[in-house]
Amino acid sequence: MLRTLKDLFDAFTAPTAGQSLAQREHTHQLAVAVLLVEVMRAEPDAGPAEHAAVLTALRRKFALTDDELARLLELAQAEAHRLYDYHRFTSVLNERFTQPQKIALVEALWTVAYADLQVEANENHAISKIAGLLHVTHGEYIGAKMRAKEAAGQP
Repeated sequence: MLRTLKDLFDAFTAPTAGQSLAQREHTHQLAVAVLLVEVMRAEPDAGPAEHAAVLTALRRKFALTDDELARLLELAQAEAHRLYDYHRFTSVLNERFTQPQKIALVEALWTVAYADLQVEANENHAISKIAGLLHVTHGEYIGAKMRAKEAAGQP
C-alpha cells in the first residue's frame, strides 16, 4: 500500500486536486501520523508506552501491514523533525475528515499523551492547538480527553 518515502513526501506536497485516491489516502495517513508523533515528541522523556500508543492508534485508523506502519511512522518522525506548524497537516484533514473523525483523532492524541499515565504541559498544549486547528469544539475536546483518560485507567 505504501510505496517509497519519496512518493509519500511528493504526495504530501502535491496539490490535492491532482492526486489519485491512493495518493490522497497516503497524504491523510501521513498527516494523522505526524500529529500523533508530535504529541509523542512533546514529552521530552517519551518512551515505549507512547510509541506503542502511536502504533496502536495508526493500526485502528488504517488497514496497514506492520511493514507499512513502520514506514509510515518513520516518515512521520522525519517530517515531525522539520515541522514548524500544524496547519499544513490539519488543513489536509479538515478537507476530508468529518467532525466525528476529527474528534476521534483528538481522542487518539490524548491516548498517546496518557500512555505513560501522566500528561505533560507540552502534550496538553500540542493537543489543544491541534484540536483548535481541526475546529473541534471545547466540549468535544474535553469529551475526547475524558474518554482517553478513562481508557488509560486514570481517575
